Order: sequence, then structure tokens, then C-alpha cells
Amino acid sequence: MGGDEVVAIYDPHARVVGAATRADVRSRGLWHAAAVVLVRSGDGGSVYVHRRTATKDVYPSALDCWAGGVVAAGESPDDCATRELGEELGIHRVTPRPLFTWAFTADSLRCHNFTYEVRWDGPVVHQPEEVADGWWTPLPLLRERLAADDGTFVPDGRLGALEWFRRYG
Repeated sequence: MGGDEVVAIYDPHARVVGAATRADVRSRGLWHAAAVVLVRSGDGGSVYVHRRTATKDVYPSALDCWAGGVVAAGESPDDCATRELGEELGIHRVTPRPLFTWAFTADSLRCHNFTYEVRWDGPVVHQPEEVADGWWTPLPLLRERLAADDGTFVPDGRLGALEWFRRYG
């Protein structure tokens, strides 16, 4: 996704208030939103964790347990979650279940994260521009890795997953 992509602009209360290019959002630190999906195995005991490609503009080569991306202008978070799940991991014909929304801020980054979950036992097909590799991780091991805070996970993904564990795990 290039810097000229038009994304939805949000206010601090997670309401859409306009649109701007991705480059403008980054350079001006504007509030925006992402839809992120936790992919759990059919039995719920594992989560799909992936490594971002080294070419990603934000948190390259970091681990993440959420598939997702920025909400485009005119797109709902629900539609974004479905789109991103299909694009990044090749998972189709499932409806992500909404979980919770939380705000992440770091330096000039201001993002509302709309979180979702799906259960999946089918094939996972990585989008080569976004995902370098991935694997299933048992929930206890994921919780342990996230708690270690060793810098290997994307910061917002790590915090979102810890919140998921607090609420549901």
C-alpha cells in the first residue's frame, strides 16, 4: 500500500471525520483506524503468528499475531477485517467476529484498532509483500512470548493480544 492510498480519518473517539492519504496521516500524526483479526485454530488452542516482511514501512520483520491493516476511506472496519484477512493470509468465506476496540498511540502514530477473531483450520496463503512466514502457536506459549516483551512483536499487536488474553484468555 502506497503513501497515496486514501484512508479514513477518525477523531479521538473513534468516529470517522474525513479522509486523507496514508502519507499525510503518517506525516501529520492523524487519527486513523485499523481492523485486525486474530486467527485461532478450530479448537481455539493455537493462534496464527506471522513475520512481517523486511520491506514493510512500519515494524519491518517483526512478529504479529493479528492479520489486518488500515481502514480505507469509505470502508467499514468490518469490511476491512474481511478484506485484510483474505489479502494477507488467503483466508476467505469466514466472517470475523468483532471483539473490542482500543486506541494505540506511539510518537506521532494514533490508531483505533478494531479487533476481530476467526476460527480456521484451512490453508493459509501468505501475501508475499506483507508476510514473510508464519506458524501456529499454542496459546500458553504466545502468552509467555508476549509477556516477555523482548521487542520481537509489533508493539500494537503485542498490546492488543495482551488485552485479548485479559478479556478472553
